[in-house]
Amino acid sequence: MPEQSPADVDGSAERSVVSDTGEGAPAVEVSGLVKTFGRVEALRGVDLTVPDGAFFSLLGPSGSGKTTLLRLIAGFEHPSSGVVRLSGTDVTRAAPFERDVNTVFQDLALFPHMTVEKNIEYGLAASGVPRAQRRERVADVLATVRLEGFQRRAISAMSGGQRQRVALARALVNRPRVLLLDEPLGALDAKLREEMQVELKAIQRAVGITFVFVTHDQAEALSMSDSVAVFNNGRIEQVGTPEEIYERPATGFVASFVGASNLISGAAAPELLGRDGTYLIRPERIRLDTGDGAPGTVSEVSYLGPSTRLLVELDAGPILEVVRPNAGAERPPGRGSRVSLSWDADAVQPLPDRG
Repeated sequence: MPEQSPADVDGSAERSVVSDTGEGAPAVEVSGLVKTFGRVEALRGVDLTVPDGAFFSLLGPSGSGKTTLLRLIAGFEHPSSGVVRLSGTDVTRAAPFERDVNTVFQDLALFPHMTVEKNIEYGLAASGVPRAQRRERVADVLATVRLEGFQRRAISAMSGGQRQRVALARALVNRPRVLLLDEPLGALDAKLREEMQVELKAIQRAVGITFVFVTHDQAEALSMSDSVAVFNNGRIEQVGTPEEIYERPATGFVASFVGASNLISGAAAPELLGRDGTYLIRPERIRLDTGDGAPGTVSEVSYLGPSTRLLVELDAGPILEVVRPNAGAERPPGRGSRVSLSWDADAVQPLPDRG
C-alpha cells in the first residue's frame, strides 16, 4: 500500500481533474476493471455505474473485491486494466488528491491530539482556505452531523458514535462530489450501529452527494441503500434496488448471501415442485399448516424475540427454514412436532443455473 498523507486520505488537497461533461453524467462509472496482486485476481472485469446523488452500497463477503473497487475509485490503487470515470472524466491514472472524492475508513483515521475543529479543518488549512472561512464551514458541517458546539472538544473525550460523525464531518467539509465509506460502522456496537445507519442516510439526503458504501452486512445494505451491487469472487453478481436483490436474486450466491433462504432442487424433490431446476423460497413466505401441505418434523426451534425460526425436516428430504412472527401468534410447535408446510405459488423463485 502506498504511503498516504492526510490530504491523500481526505482528498482535501487542491484537485486538478475537473469534469468537462456538465450535469447528467454518472457520479462513478467503471468499465472492464481488472486488478491483480501477484497471482491473485481481486477484480475480474467489473462494470458498474453509480448515479449522481445515490446512496449506493457494495455488498459482499471478505475478499470479494468490494474494498479493492473502492480503493480504485479513490485512487489509492490503479487498475491492471480498465477505466475509472468520475462525473464523466477519466481519472484512471489520476492521484487521489486530483479526484473529487473523500474517503471515510473503518478506523476513522482521526488525529487524537487535535480538537474536533482541528481535525475537520485540517484539509482546508492544507489547501490554504482562510481561517474565517474554515471556521464557518466547520460550524456548518458540525450542524449537519448534529455536533453543534463541539469544536473545542478533544477527540479522546468523545464516544464512538461522536467520533464517527467527526470523521464524516471531516470528509464532508471539503464538499466532494462522491463520499466513499469503507465499512465505517464496523467497529460500533449493534445498537449504535443501527442508530448510525439512520444518521448516515439522513445526512446523505441532507447534503445530496453520492455515497458509495462498502459493507459485508446485508441488513445494513438493504436498509440504507438506493441500489446495491453484490460482489463475489472479484465479480459483480447482481445490481439492483434492495427489493430487487432480496425478492428476485439473480444467482444462488445472491439468494444465500442476502437474507435467509431455502434453495430447493426440483430434481432432488420433484414432489415438492413438480419441475426441474433450482428454486428459492424465503423462510417468511412459508406457512405452518395442519392441512394438506408438505409433511415434516420440526428439528430445531430458535426464539429470536420478534420472531421464531424453525427448521423442518420434510418427509420428501429437504430441510427448510421457517420464520414466523411471535406477535399475536400461537405458541410455535416444539422439537419433534409433526407439521406440514405450504406456500403460495409466487413465493417460489426460479434461479439461473449459474451461481
